[in-house]
Amino acid sequence: MKLVIAVVQGSDADDVLDGLVDAGFRATQINSSGGFLRISNVTFLVGVEESQVSRVAQIVDRHTTSRRSFVNPLMPFAQVNFDADDDQSDSVRVGATIFVVNVRRFERLTG
Repeated sequence: MKLVIAVVQGSDADDVLDGLVDAGFRATQINSSGGFLRISNVTFLVGVEESQVSRVAQIVDRHTTSRRSFVNPLMPFAQVNFDADDDQSDSVRVGATIFVVNVRRFERLTG
């Protein structure tokens, strides 16, 4: 058994969750905040068999959008005005991050 931890941008969360549920996966959604770009994130926890990990990754990939985002090298000390179309500005491509960890024990409690 594996635990897939998928961190996606908040704006993509509904599409990712819909995609996972439509494919028959159960997911726990945790609202989070990223320290890198300081944007709203959502972290999904999905427990699956090892053979299903690539399918979950495909769903996350299909339902997330890669964006270029400005990185202010002076944060938090100074604000910088920039032109988003300026090729000289420092930017990074953001999308989703997935971690896959082994699960030794899994129990579903039904109350």
